[in-house]
Amino acid sequence: MAKNAIVLLNMGGPNNLHEVEVFLKNMFADENILTMKSKLLRKLVGGMITLFRAEEAQEVYRSLGGKSPIVDLTKEIVEELKNVLDEDVEVDFAMRYTPPYADEVVEKLKKNRVENIYLIPMYPQYSTTTTKSSLDDFEVALRSHKFKVMTYEIKHYFENSKYNDAIIEKIKEKVSKENSENYDLIFSAHGLPQKIVNSGDIYELHVKKHVELLKKKLKKDGFDFNNIHLAYQSKVGPLKWLEPSLQTTLESLLNKRAIIYPIAFTVDNSETRYELSVEYKEIADELGYDEYIVCECVNAHPLFIESLKEIYINMKNK
Repeated sequence: MAKNAIVLLNMGGPNNLHEVEVFLKNMFADENILTMKSKLLRKLVGGMITLFRAEEAQEVYRSLGGKSPIVDLTKEIVEELKNVLDEDVEVDFAMRYTPPYADEVVEKLKKNRVENIYLIPMYPQYSTTTTKSSLDDFEVALRSHKFKVMTYEIKHYFENSKYNDAIIEKIKEKVSKENSENYDLIFSAHGLPQKIVNSGDIYELHVKKHVELLKKKLKKDGFDFNNIHLAYQSKVGPLKWLEPSLQTTLESLLNKRAIIYPIAFTVDNSETRYELSVEYKEIADELGYDEYIVCECVNAHPLFIESLKEIYINMKNK
C-alpha cells in the first residue's frame, strides 16, 4: 500500500440536477463565504439565497448536460497525475460542496493506512473563500475520523512556471502570435466582495501579480495583444465587489475582438462553460463584438500535470 497520498481540493459542482440545491446550501452555509458571525443569520441568509437561485441554477446545469463538468475533468487530472508519478502514491480528490466530500476521502485514506497526505488546492491564488475553506474542511474531516497523519499543504502556486506555460498554451489554442495584435486579452477572475478583501484576504494581490507574470511571459513568447486587462466576474447581491467588472470592461473597449482567459480557475466549471461562454457572450454580441472567444482552463493539460507533479515533489522534499 502507498504511504503517500496526494489529494486535490476543489469547490465541486452538482453531479446531477438533484444536487444543485445541495451545492447551493453547502456553499452558503460556509462561514468563509457568508462571513457573518451569527450561525442563525448565516443559515437564514443562505437559505434565502438558495431559494432564489435554485431554479435558475438548475437551468444552467441543465444546459450543461445535467451536471457540472468539474468532477469528470478532475478525474482526468487524477488519472493523468498517477501516470506521470515515478512512485507508488495514492492520488484522489475531495470537493467542498458536493460529493466526493473530504469525509469519504479521509475514510478511504485511513483504511489504506496512508502516512503522509499532500493537499493541493485547485485554486492557483489564495483566498479565504476557496483555499482556506477547502483546507479547513479537510482538517475537520481528519479530526472527525480521529486520523492522526502527517499533512502537507500548498496555499498558492500562481508563480509556478509550468502551470503558467500551460495557460499560455491554452491561449495559443485560440489565437496565434501573429494574429494577437488584433485582440484584447482579458484575464477574468472570479470576484470577491470588497469587504472580504478589506478584512485581509490577499486574493486580489495574488491575481494582480499573476496577471503581471503572464504579461511578461506572453511578451517573451512573442504575443503582442492590442491590450491586456484584468476584470472580475460573478458578482452576486448589492455589496460592492472587486472592480472592474467584466461587463464594464467589455463596454469600455473600442476594439471589438476579445479573448477571455479564466485566470482564477484551473478546471472548467459552470462559471467558465456557462457564465463566460454563454451569458457574457450574449453581452458581447449586444455590444457589437466581432469576436468574443473564451479559452478553456488548463484542465488535464500535460504541462499542468507536470506542474502538479513538481508541486508534490517540492512539498515532499522540504
